[in-house]
Amino acid sequence: MAISNLITRVGWETLDKRLKFLWKEERPRVTKVVSWAASLGDRSENADYKENKHLLRSIDREIRFLVKRLEVLEIVDYRPQQDGTVYFGAYAELEDDNGTVIQCRIVGRDELDPKRNFVTVDSPMAKALIGKQVDDEAVVHTPAGTKTWYINKIQYNPFID
Repeated sequence: MAISNLITRVGWETLDKRLKFLWKEERPRVTKVVSWAASLGDRSENADYKENKHLLRSIDREIRFLVKRLEVLEIVDYRPQQDGTVYFGAYAELEDDNGTVIQCRIVGRDELDPKRNFVTVDSPMAKALIGKQVDDEAVVHTPAGTKTWYINKIQYNPFID
């Protein structure tokens, strides 16, 4: 199964902001600490040196990942033609047979946030919802079983309670 490289503009900007922070602020700060700790002499028993050197390697790994990831991501912007139908970036209010109401948003894998009910476009929920309209039912097939959701509302900006 191919994993998509789609992302919302806000998601892309968040990753780009993180990359810039790491490169321009965090990495120089940690590099200074490593240089200072190295100047103290024996590095084998220097906790400041060891910890910050480890942190620097971690920052460099994340920077490499973000640079490569940002190159392949495809930003999907909202278009007015999407109104009334669930597509990438949509917020959907759903209700099941028991009257349980949830709100979710379809996003790219780099934006996944279960606490905010952001589901990836590759998830069973998103696949069941894409192309549906208000009052349609979406049958979601998951390893835990099949569940039917009814679409109450579709928006392309956050729901305001």
